[in-house]
Amino acid sequence: MKYSQLGKTDIKVSRICLGTMTWGIQNTQADADEQMDYAISRGINFIDTAEMYPVPPSGKTVGDTERIIGDYLSRNADKRDSLIIMSKIAGRGVPYMRNADDIKPEYITSSIDASLKRMQTDYMDVYQLHWPNRPHPHFNKHWHNDIKYSDVSVEEQEDNFVAVMRVLDENIKAGKVRYVGLSDETPWGISKYAELSRKHNLPEMISVQNEFSLLHSKDWPYVIEACVLEDVAYLPWSPLGGGILSGKYLNNAMPEGSRWTYSQRNGIFRDTENVHRAVAEYKAIAEEHGMTSTQLSLAWCNSFDWVTSTIIGATKMSQLKEDIDAFDIILDDVVMKKINKVLKDYPTPF
Repeated sequence: MKYSQLGKTDIKVSRICLGTMTWGIQNTQADADEQMDYAISRGINFIDTAEMYPVPPSGKTVGDTERIIGDYLSRNADKRDSLIIMSKIAGRGVPYMRNADDIKPEYITSSIDASLKRMQTDYMDVYQLHWPNRPHPHFNKHWHNDIKYSDVSVEEQEDNFVAVMRVLDENIKAGKVRYVGLSDETPWGISKYAELSRKHNLPEMISVQNEFSLLHSKDWPYVIEACVLEDVAYLPWSPLGGGILSGKYLNNAMPEGSRWTYSQRNGIFRDTENVHRAVAEYKAIAEEHGMTSTQLSLAWCNSFDWVTSTIIGATKMSQLKEDIDAFDIILDDVVMKKINKVLKDYPTPF
């Protein structure tokens, strides 16, 4: 296993981060235990979760993934200090969490305390803001005019950023959180947090996790420039495009128990004609060069030096093993040239 520096911190994290959002719906406690044990045995020390998991989220299951992690840690306390565990506070729009309100300072400490209690740990290594309070181009809102920026008040946003960072600082000083980070952010948000943390001597956002894959590569180059120059760790989520880059949904297939068979909060927005065409071409490249399309997709994410760690998820052990093995693959110039052709043909397929 190879490791990367986590932004400005002194933490070394595995190039693979184990995502957990299926734990509690598609995966049981026993499944999660097996995944954790195997991931740790392969050198993975980085775990990502969120208060609203599992996904698809609902008021009945909110927090269950953290509870599953807590159950594991309660029986494996000796492993806690060697793990880097991240969680997140959900933003606006979730009706069963804080009345769908924004991330406000008054919610943060109680949310941290609840996550720590569910995970049966005294501290989190990284606590993240799951998505911005302002309009943002994530979760399939990246097409022209899907969102509107002109109504955003910069002054109000800056005031909220500072107020949120002050409460996060209190929790860091209390020992509940070691570092703080972002999720689903833009170049403006990343740079603004960096600017304000320096101006007010507040904790810096050390990481950002955004959707990034062969089907959704828009973070290059603009978000990446902000991350590299501000030394913010970049953590791709959904590197398999919600599972479709594995090829399992090609030709109208819908495997029993797969994610797309569940009701989706934001819809199955990656299910488009151009996505299926692109995936078929990536699958052909992968098979021609002796790997699966899953491995091609993950190896591609891992090929960039500005990627700190790629967040993977699996519902079956066979998938987890295939995923982890992908990070030993180095794509040569011939394969990269073929991939780039498909990327040019289908730059934004959904």
